[in-house]
Amino acid sequence: MSEAFVAERERNVRPPEVRLVAVVAMGENRVIGRDGDMPWSIPSDLKRYRRLTMGKPMIMGRKTLQSIGRLLDGRDTIVLTRSGEVPFEGARLAGTPDEALSIASVCAASRNAGEIVIAGGGEIYELFFDRLERLYVTEVMEAPDGDARFPVIDPAVFEEVSRERSVQKERDSAATGFAVYRRIASRG
Repeated sequence: MSEAFVAERERNVRPPEVRLVAVVAMGENRVIGRDGDMPWSIPSDLKRYRRLTMGKPMIMGRKTLQSIGRLLDGRDTIVLTRSGEVPFEGARLAGTPDEALSIASVCAASRNAGEIVIAGGGEIYELFFDRLERLYVTEVMEAPDGDARFPVIDPAVFEEVSRERSVQKERDSAATGFAVYRRIASRG
């Protein structure tokens, strides 16, 4: 076989690049949580969250998984924690960000997923922020009190690539907009 043929075949069987992304809902003041829970009830956004994360590995902190209350179906859950324990059987334990990414990469390859989702909380988003390539942000049109915040989205680092207008469905406690950002530079 020629070298050109082998190189072409390897390009065609090599798995697609896997992007590291964040999926987050945050208030106008960047608040994402209060006392281990979300400070709003927005069922329409939970449907979007499901669509964005289905079939993908998700990295989250132990407290975030505890606040969810269960493993989410159709997704691999990697828990980054110092405690050495996961709250639910079936979650995968990671002690460092690099270990979490390594486990998530194996999960992504097994599912042929194109993204690894960073799913919170605030400390976890901050740990991975410099590695994120894309942000899927639900903008909650209120500024609730809270004890967990999402990092500042610097327009010199992340470019907005799409936006959906603000809406509030009947069962939602607040109106929301939705924006997608992609990394264009390193954080200074």
